[in-house]
Amino acid sequence: MGKDIGIDLGTATVLVYVKGRGIVLKEPSVVSIDKNTNKILKFGREAQHMLGRTPGNITAIRPLRDGVISKYDITLQMIKHFITRACGSSVLFKPRVIICVPSGITEVEERAVVDAATQAGAKETYLIEEPVAAAIGAGLDISKPVGHMVVDIGGGTTDIAVTSLGGVVVSESIKVAGDKFDEAIIRYVRRRHNIVIGERTAEEIKIKIGTVWPQSENKLIEVKGRCLVQGLPKVIRISSAEIPEALEEPVRDILEAVCSVIERTPPELIGDILDGGIVMTGGGSLLGGLDTLIANTTGIAAYVADNAVSCVAMGTGIALDSISSIPEGTVNISRQLISRL
Repeated sequence: MGKDIGIDLGTATVLVYVKGRGIVLKEPSVVSIDKNTNKILKFGREAQHMLGRTPGNITAIRPLRDGVISKYDITLQMIKHFITRACGSSVLFKPRVIICVPSGITEVEERAVVDAATQAGAKETYLIEEPVAAAIGAGLDISKPVGHMVVDIGGGTTDIAVTSLGGVVVSESIKVAGDKFDEAIIRYVRRRHNIVIGERTAEEIKIKIGTVWPQSENKLIEVKGRCLVQGLPKVIRISSAEIPEALEEPVRDILEAVCSVIERTPPELIGDILDGGIVMTGGGSLLGGLDTLIANTTGIAAYVADNAVSCVAMGTGIALDSISSIPEGTVNISRQLISRL
């Protein structure tokens, strides 16, 4: 029989969940291409190693930007590659697929995802909103008349939602997340230290010493880049105490979005959220002190879910158990799925 699979089609990372097996694949959303022949050379981690290090005829790109497809044909090939790796090369039985999408996605963007998955070999394709999948993956029972607030910070988008009775009551999706953190660090290092660094270096800084709240220990990292004054290589040290200033702008945008959702939340649900706290998921939620900053700004306790990076994929996997009861052709299945969980 065919396999049911769930895909967290993230801007930075793709996770694939196969029913009965769990998460079987976790790869960067990167593809390398030979520009002379338009031939795809590598996918995932192998392609990521090429970012910023390719000769003139080879380019390494991310076919998804801000949570949606920016390069359709390349995304199609990437999805097909990952589905084949997850399910095997046999095409005798096509899988049914659930794909996570940002809550603010348009109908055109939805159709692009569905068409790409169908052409990549899916028998049926369904979509589920990322904050809903994140809430399920974090272990929240959102089918009851109790309010839960989820902040899912991925690579391209931050999705904030308040759920109750299996549906999204209030939500907001902004195109500020992990990628914008990296860009902010690049700008800061250029402005403050007159050094040009690449995306991978900025990401390394974010992961190793990234914080937005004062820490008891001041961590240092050695950074290599090109000096803007001399045009020559230069090595500097950056401390964790500098990062809050570097990330001030994107973090402020996220805080404003969180507060906006809280302001639009019905009073009864606010009481539930005060009791249960704000649940944070996604790789961006691992930024040091971000949960503390959100808690201090909103007055509501915030905590990072266990396995935050995998929550969306896990929630998609749990939703697979109810896929048989969903009418074929349904585009967004969040409410129908939750009512059957």
